[in-house]
Amino acid sequence: MYSKGNQINGSFIVMVCSISSSDLVSKWMGESEKLVSNLFQMARESAPSIIFVDEIDSLCGQRGEGNESEASRRIKTELLVQMQGVGNNDQKVLVLAATNTPYSLDQAIRRRFDKRIYIPLPEAKARQHMFKVHLGDTPHNLTESDFEHLGNKTEGFSGSDIAVCVKDVLFEPVRKTQDAMFFINTKDDMWVPCGPKQRGAIQTTMQDLATEGLAAKILPPPIMRTDFDKVLARQRPTVSKSDLDVHERFTREFGEEG
Repeated sequence: MYSKGNQINGSFIVMVCSISSSDLVSKWMGESEKLVSNLFQMARESAPSIIFVDEIDSLCGQRGEGNESEASRRIKTELLVQMQGVGNNDQKVLVLAATNTPYSLDQAIRRRFDKRIYIPLPEAKARQHMFKVHLGDTPHNLTESDFEHLGNKTEGFSGSDIAVCVKDVLFEPVRKTQDAMFFINTKDDMWVPCGPKQRGAIQTTMQDLATEGLAAKILPPPIMRTDFDKVLARQRPTVSKSDLDVHERFTREFGEEG
């Protein structure tokens, strides 16, 4: 994440405007520059405010490239003018931007950002917390030790990787319910899949229960640590060592550690 702007002090409300690069692109001649200008004007009128641009590399790539269009050049020029104006006018507007490909940024755009901060992959404690956040209120029997195990086991995983992992795990109780051959009828009159040796186990299937009109009373089992182990056995991190090397090299040349 890369940031620019003056320090905002005091306990007052700050307006935050989060946009993607596509929000500033229009097929109509001159409309994109107007959108950029209006965005900064709105931020100044509502100061103190923060403008956050996600995937800024798709909007502000290197100028002079063969596939660069005239419209793209005009957008970059307008963005450069507006960002320089924020600093010169000493207004309480903070501009943040994020990119996964910092080397593709235009040099002039890069210079507009006073801080170029490298945000590394989450550490074990952060990954442990992410698993908790993504699970939310979903029924599970994981202990604090289990979450610590997951945090340590997912070295090199990004926040997105963890989100994908949890989404996959959420289907495990459904798979177990669909494949179950034995169910137990709980005190709440709910049918929960179980093993054949569990006390009170009845040999039946989800399809049989549905046929008997009990589909609404079928309760998938809570998520277990083994469900995560099963998913993690086939999932790999999406960020490679070479990807990290690029960011670390850029940080050594132009940025600073987060």
